[in-house]
Amino acid sequence: MQVTETLSEGLKRAYTVVVLAADIESRRTARLTDLAKTLNLPGFRPGKVPMPVVRRRYATAVTAEILEEQVNESTQKVLSDRGLRPAMQPKVELVSVDATGTEGKDLEFKVEVELLPEIAMPDFAAISLTRRKAEVAADAVDKALNELAKRNRELEDVTEDRAAETGDVVTVDFIGRVDGEAFQGGTGTDMDVELGGAGFIPGFAEQIVGIKPGETRHIDVTFPEEYGAKELAGKAATFEITAKKLRHPVLPSIDDELGKKLGFEGLDAVRTAITEQMQREYDQLARLRVKRELLDALANVATFTAPEGLVSAEFDQIWRRIEADREAGKLDEEDKAKDTEVLRTEYRAIADRRVRLGLMLSEIGRVNGLSVGADEMTRAMRQEAGRYPGQEAQVIEFFRSNPQAAESLRGPLFEDKVVDYVLELAKVTDEVVTPEELARDPAEA
Repeated sequence: MQVTETLSEGLKRAYTVVVLAADIESRRTARLTDLAKTLNLPGFRPGKVPMPVVRRRYATAVTAEILEEQVNESTQKVLSDRGLRPAMQPKVELVSVDATGTEGKDLEFKVEVELLPEIAMPDFAAISLTRRKAEVAADAVDKALNELAKRNRELEDVTEDRAAETGDVVTVDFIGRVDGEAFQGGTGTDMDVELGGAGFIPGFAEQIVGIKPGETRHIDVTFPEEYGAKELAGKAATFEITAKKLRHPVLPSIDDELGKKLGFEGLDAVRTAITEQMQREYDQLARLRVKRELLDALANVATFTAPEGLVSAEFDQIWRRIEADREAGKLDEEDKAKDTEVLRTEYRAIADRRVRLGLMLSEIGRVNGLSVGADEMTRAMRQEAGRYPGQEAQVIEFFRSNPQAAESLRGPLFEDKVVDYVLELAKVTDEVVTPEELARDPAEA
């Protein structure tokens, strides 16, 4: 094999590779000889087919197979002999090839590859982070208990002769019309409307206050601009509403009986469960905050040049989402005011940052021997499968037979391992804050 370097510029390398025809022919002859030993063709004894016949029938197919193997093996040898770490799959272009196995030509091809950059390990001990923590307050648990009581309320019929009040639940039939015509989904029967609750259209429930069972009332509303049904968004509508029944909610006492109704031994067990759940949520948010702070710190020290191919691939993925959001009218307000070139420049920079950060995390994991084990992948698959009750086995099999899909689970697990590793070495200061401060966007702090 003869290798000539034709490009060495930044992270880009290019080579011309020539494999002599004699080497190709040697492999081809060996492969055809092995094939002849097992052939069973009409008119010949098994394993005794003459080589000219074997060549005539199978030389083209065998040659194509050998050439593919030779290109792959030679490309890998070029990389390994030079200690090169490709960022992406090398690009191979055939220059001269004997595809039939009859002309005795050398195999010549070009290899273009973009390399991973040299990444220096940062001084993890020099990274200073603040890990904000919040504790569950008793009044937050009380508020959650009150919400549980509301969700477990009972509705009792109003027996006195009175009009509907805020807090009541009115059972109604209704017909909605836009421009005088009934619209799809605008008719309902025996629908419960909570007065003072969140109505499906602003102003709908509010205009029912004061109605009595048996009474019919016409109300005017306007669908929100962001309403789910596009044909109704922003349009004015009239509803004809007939009240049929009036009930008022009765909340259960917050005591051991409520706890038992919820499946616990008593109220103390409910309080404990609520506290533990809220604390898990606070801890998860705290981790997300310190993780974001750490990733920002690592991105700041990832000053190496990112491979152009990786950046372009990441940018293309981002830009497809931007164009889809623009077409659907979901583009961020800030982005709507910018022209295409400005947006492309900004999101190209975001793509570059993501790639550099990803390479930094990958290198930290590689250098320090971090990896995701088979047992961890199995747990992740089972956890994901749990989101699809009744289809768990199919989901797990899908991940096991689709490496690319499995990688979508491995990536976050690997990232968390690297984050945990760096957090152990970084200077992390814990700070107790309120839940509101913990939830506040750092940009607003």
